Amino acid sequence: MIYIIIVGLIAGWATGKIMKGSGYGVITDILLGIAGAIIGSRVLGLLGIYTSGGLIPNILVAIVGAVILVALVRALRRA
Repeated sequence: MIYIIIVGLIAGWATGKIMKGSGYGVITDILLGIAGAIIGSRVLGLLGIYTSGGLIPNILVAIVGAVILVALVRALRRA
C-alpha cells in the first residue's frame, strides 16, 4: 500500500510539472498518480509495450497515464 502511494505521489507531482500546473495537493496528486498508473498500463498494453516491474518503470507508466488523464480533463473543460 505504501508503495502505491509513493508511486502515485511521485507521478502526480511530475505530471503537475510536465503539464505546467502547480500541482493539485498531496491527496489529489496521489490519486492522479494511481489513476494514471491504471490508464498508463492500459494504453501502453494496447500499444504492445509492457514493463518488467520495478519502481522506475512503474513511475514512468503512471506519469504517462496521468499526463493523458490531465490532458483529457483539460480538453473536456474547454468543450
